[in-house]
Amino acid sequence: MSMGSNKGLSRTIICFFLLFCIGCKCVASDLEADNGVTLKVDASPNLVRKIPDVLLGVFFEVILQEMGRGGAGGIWAELVSNRGFEAGGPNTPSNIDPWLIVGDDSSIFVETDRTSCFSQNIIALRMEVLCNDCPAGGVGIYNPGFWGMNIEDRKTYNLVMYVKSLKTTCLTVSLTSSDGLQKLASVTIIVAGKSKWIKVKKKLVAKGTNRTSRLQITTKMKGVLWFDQVSLMPADTYKGHGFRNDLVSMLLDLKPRFLRFPGGCFVQGGWLRNAFRWTETIGPWEERPGHFGDCWNYWTDDGLGYFEFLQLSEDLGAAPIWVFNSGNSYNDEVNTTAIAPFIKDVLDSLEFARGSANSTWGSVRAAMGHHEPFPVKYAAIGNEDCGKKFYNGNYLKFYYAIREAYPDIQLISNCDGSSRPLDHPADLYDFHVYADAKTLFSMKNTFDKAPRSGPKAFVSEYAVWKTDAGRGTLLASLAEAAFLIGLEKNSDVVEMACHAPLFVNDDIEKKWNPDVIVFNTWQHYGTPSYWMQKLFRESSGAIFHPTTINSCSSGNSLAASAITWQDSEKRSFLRIVNFESDAVFVTISTSGLQASIDVRQSTVTVLTSSNVMDENSFSNPNKVVPVKSQLSNAAAHMQVTLAPHSFTSLDFALAPYKLVTLAGRNDEYLMSEL
Repeated sequence: MSMGSNKGLSRTIICFFLLFCIGCKCVASDLEADNGVTLKVDASPNLVRKIPDVLLGVFFEVILQEMGRGGAGGIWAELVSNRGFEAGGPNTPSNIDPWLIVGDDSSIFVETDRTSCFSQNIIALRMEVLCNDCPAGGVGIYNPGFWGMNIEDRKTYNLVMYVKSLKTTCLTVSLTSSDGLQKLASVTIIVAGKSKWIKVKKKLVAKGTNRTSRLQITTKMKGVLWFDQVSLMPADTYKGHGFRNDLVSMLLDLKPRFLRFPGGCFVQGGWLRNAFRWTETIGPWEERPGHFGDCWNYWTDDGLGYFEFLQLSEDLGAAPIWVFNSGNSYNDEVNTTAIAPFIKDVLDSLEFARGSANSTWGSVRAAMGHHEPFPVKYAAIGNEDCGKKFYNGNYLKFYYAIREAYPDIQLISNCDGSSRPLDHPADLYDFHVYADAKTLFSMKNTFDKAPRSGPKAFVSEYAVWKTDAGRGTLLASLAEAAFLIGLEKNSDVVEMACHAPLFVNDDIEKKWNPDVIVFNTWQHYGTPSYWMQKLFRESSGAIFHPTTINSCSSGNSLAASAITWQDSEKRSFLRIVNFESDAVFVTISTSGLQASIDVRQSTVTVLTSSNVMDENSFSNPNKVVPVKSQLSNAAAHMQVTLAPHSFTSLDFALAPYKLVTLAGRNDEYLMSEL
């Protein structure tokens, strides 16, 4: 929309319908008189405001995702769980879950030892075959992956594993059903009888589909073998970067402008010894030691590491937001006098991302296949650490060191500056909110009184949770939509926002509700909160127009925003949340509009359901999804009836106005060219 003045802008421009409202007596039908609302949109050029280009993004907080297995076993397409046998810890022998044996104790014996060829992850699996006359199918080991491997007909799977044997041995590596009876793919491997480890790379092409398959390694020959770093990846990952295509597609449909990672407990650790260490998550995957997530008691092999998150950001076209450890965990902290090694570590991480291919850490990135730097321009100093004893002191050390080395990086404080000024410098401040639906709906006005100078807000975690959330309810999505409308209205002081958390595997007991995207080994669906966010995906970088709601009774249960944006054509969105259990009749009036509405190209989209607690599921993934239709005659005349508990998005195609003089009138009206 043009920001300049045009001839005739001093006139009041009336579109389609003029409503007179005197006091609380609205001119409407009896039904409308009870529930009538006037929604006024002021599109005057002097009042428009550009929304930040990066307003809406996504948040992949690994610990929350690992609670839901959204990383390994989710968007990260590795099919083998505990591929390096490290999950049992450094002590040997140790637990090798979920690996199990093919055969029985009389035919095979397995345990871990410390003979790996990798110095950073020294645990390997020793397998001793005891039988002289082994069963026809052989004996060995199998891995069921993360709740079963999804193997699909005619697709290719890349196998990599390390093995050594004291004598020449014949192995069979197969993809089978969970009971081993259906064979989907198989390859024979001859292991030379040498004392050195060898790397095996094979392609397995499936002949059949099974959603709960397993990978098994068997032999009929007596002897001793060792295995380590057994990996199976689909050949068709997104852009070949290791990400599951269908889940990446869900993210792309949101058009996220940033990706926040990895955040939360994962970055902090229950104890600092178990905190995320970015240097241990880069380089060849076989040499990554992995680590124990002690906040939620799980192991990760860190195949999805710092580099992969940067790559995912690039693949999504999203700005990476790097959340790093500030020297704080849940149970211990680093004194500011000893924080220097942490600062060097963060500066090294930024050089890895942004440095030239000739720099110390930039050369490591280049060796991993990404010669050009990643454009990291945001960094969060810790996660939810404000108030901890050494946070402020540590924060300032990080702040000034990064500011000196990378003056363009926007630095994010963990301390909330929405109600009072921060006592330290920052470009942005974190704001987190998890609340019941009624509370979050009411928080649509939270930033109305926030300071208009100083650092801006990064609402890096928001969601309805607990009872109202269910497993992803319509009610939750409506409250969240109203909250987002409030952020749009205050986008002069709110720079970015993202929902939390993102993914959850339906095969596990959910430790957090709701999640935006639910998946299993081969399916996925979006919760109502996902579809709600999709209706906001054009907000980033759009032009915001002030709206006013005048109501006899329903105003406090409505939230509305109006934006204009342009792709191949200029369009305007008017989004309205009805948080009431009754239908609401709305009449819309506009002023200052410099274009008319092309009714033929305009649509209305409604997110609602028969019950406000309705959820989506694998059996009914489209129970609560937006329904789009052609703009009705009533809507074309700016009269809309909002369904109970609904989110309505009016998508107006804008067309040039034509000056028309009405007979017997001196006023000129701008009407659309039809």
